[in-house]
Amino acid sequence: MKPLYVVKVGSSTLAKGTIFAEIGQLVEKGASVLMVAGGAAGIDAHYAAIGREQPTLTLKSGDTVRHCTSTEIDHIVSAYRLVTLPQVEAGFSQLGLSAYTSIAAQGNLVSGKANKPLRTIGTNGRPRLERDHRVGVPAHVDLDRLRALLGAFDVVCLSAPIADTASGSPLNADADVIAAALAVATKADHLRLVTGTAGLLADPNDPQSTLPHLYAGEGAEFAGGRMKQKVRAAEMALSGSADVAITGPDTLSQESGWTRFWPAREPADDLQLLTRAAAIPSVSGDERELALYLRQWCTEAGIDAQIDPAGNLVATKGNGPRSLLLMGHMDTVPFHWPTVWEKDLHLFGRGTVDAKGSLVNFMHVLRDVEVPADAQLRVVGAVEEEISSSKGAFYVRDHYRADAVVIGEPSGSEKLTLGYFGLFKLRVTATVASGHSAGKDAVSAPDALATSLSHIRSAVLAEAPEALHAVIDHWTIKSSNGDEATGILNFRLPPGVDVDVVTKAIPHIPGTSVAILRATPGFSNGRSGPLAKAFTKAFRANDIRPRYVVKKGTADMNTLATTWADVPMLAYGPGDATLDHTNEERIGADEFRTANSVLSTAVANWFTLTRGDNS
Repeated sequence: MKPLYVVKVGSSTLAKGTIFAEIGQLVEKGASVLMVAGGAAGIDAHYAAIGREQPTLTLKSGDTVRHCTSTEIDHIVSAYRLVTLPQVEAGFSQLGLSAYTSIAAQGNLVSGKANKPLRTIGTNGRPRLERDHRVGVPAHVDLDRLRALLGAFDVVCLSAPIADTASGSPLNADADVIAAALAVATKADHLRLVTGTAGLLADPNDPQSTLPHLYAGEGAEFAGGRMKQKVRAAEMALSGSADVAITGPDTLSQESGWTRFWPAREPADDLQLLTRAAAIPSVSGDERELALYLRQWCTEAGIDAQIDPAGNLVATKGNGPRSLLLMGHMDTVPFHWPTVWEKDLHLFGRGTVDAKGSLVNFMHVLRDVEVPADAQLRVVGAVEEEISSSKGAFYVRDHYRADAVVIGEPSGSEKLTLGYFGLFKLRVTATVASGHSAGKDAVSAPDALATSLSHIRSAVLAEAPEALHAVIDHWTIKSSNGDEATGILNFRLPPGVDVDVVTKAIPHIPGTSVAILRATPGFSNGRSGPLAKAFTKAFRANDIRPRYVVKKGTADMNTLATTWADVPMLAYGPGDATLDHTNEERIGADEFRTANSVLSTAVANWFTLTRGDNS
């Protein structure tokens, strides 16, 4: 599933042109992009071209706005169709990207309700109620059509006006508000409101006064003019699941020019990074925005950090020969709801347990621990742990070998995970000649698949009787070869089971093909050795009687163990693992803090216990 960016771009930014290449880079990285184009400059250009004066209204506040009468709205539509949208098409065409451009009112892609009559100040200086002002706010999005367009084009660009729900006629609407409405309706992952300044400025006369972090209700006092609508739009979007930022000047790539808007305020300072990390969507394959934020956090904390070619966040203190690796993962399974604190006790949000709580604890320990001169502490936030590729873990395995490893996975603050079952994942396809299922002795493709799965299960379990097994997916198709039925058969293999032996045990079954999708062995440590002792002492120091477990899932530990079998590895992290991937995923503040105390003590213990090992 592609991550979805909604990017609002004003007409002055469009004129500079560099934004097209930046959006092109998002597309190149695999994102879907829904752009909303502003049109002030295009409208000015169109009215100049047709020699028509733009009517305006003066509001009670003294601000002046464009008067969108029933007559003028047609000229505004023409401005978008003749000036702004062709400019967008040309910008992407030069990069070889396909772009669908349209006013949002076209075919009721976006529709809404007309505003009430506007209170203005007339030319005689007296209050006046203006009824002919065709302006509204978005209320409905044709999601089916929009998703089809996003699937067919590299970029979809919409602009005002929207359609009046009551009459179908065009209604002018603020482009930032349209972008916010689209972000919420489409359950976008990221919303960027690109502007001509470096985000929202505390002092509009000081371009260096960017406000980097805001919560709902905090931005209005700093916003004037057009920025008021951007702040309004940013706060509207906080009801969705996208991470929200006003960016600039005229770019979405300069992190120092971002004002981020956060949906949930942390109840205490030590919970800030956890709260914010959980608020940045990072579904597998879309970890980049979280990696950039964590890298920035490291820079501000004086920690050396980079994003490696696999996309992993890599943060390091020290360069001595004794090396301890704390490896968590940034990605989560899909979700679409905002993070929220419940009574300042529990943080609800995807990834709070699996496994941003663990990763943030790693970051805190890296910041706080004193690393000896002869040692190194490295934290990796890996990508793609939740999917079969394990791209981040394989890169770590081949580039960051360490003397010991702690994997960041939830087992609870009072448990230590000694190892994991392995994963043996097969795609089994049974093919039969096409025929009527009512024929004598007919065997359908699903029948053949069921028989083949049974034979394979029996063969594998003969070699690994303790293995867990399940068919996790299946489907049928008709092809030129006949009728095909395919199933995905998962085995969880206990530590010690030889994957090669299990592989060789798969029987040859006529008419059935087997593809091995994953063959990662189980791995488990004992409770001896400096790393386990470091944790044992840490539990004792925190008055905890720990439990030691071997988990039946699979983690990045298994991937590292394919070549690091001699490296001590354990897994530790806060949270109730039964909440992983559920809609109730949450982590308690006390649980998070307890795990931090145990981990920081364990890391310090490991440096003490291994002192002199390399002398």
